[in-house]
Amino acid sequence: MSSPTQRTLKLLRDEGYLAYVVERWCSFTHKRYDLFGIIDVLAVKGSETLAVQTTSGSAVSARVKKMEASEALPWLRDAGWTIHVHGWRKTKLKRGGKAMRWGCRTVDLTIPTTPTPPPTAHE
Repeated sequence: MSSPTQRTLKLLRDEGYLAYVVERWCSFTHKRYDLFGIIDVLAVKGSETLAVQTTSGSAVSARVKKMEASEALPWLRDAGWTIHVHGWRKTKLKRGGKAMRWGCRTVDLTIPTTPTPPPTAHE
């Protein structure tokens, strides 16, 4: 079985992106560390830079909340990056059938879902 990250790499490469895993494993702490704390895969195509957080289909909303709470997200948006969450789950090919395939739910976080409040004036 392939991981969500491997499925995302294949999807992006099939779409013509140059994609690379930027998540790292630390053998001392036994933890994975994402780029800027929120990015698993970085991809480029033409002038577009695409940053992707990959996960299972059931954890998409938790990843979206994590990314929206990150202080890095506004910086990436300001840099003009496209930011996605890919949630992978198996879906049936036919209703009532047994054949399954992997499906990707993509959530685009490039544009803020809630407006940023204006800065307060200091006197």
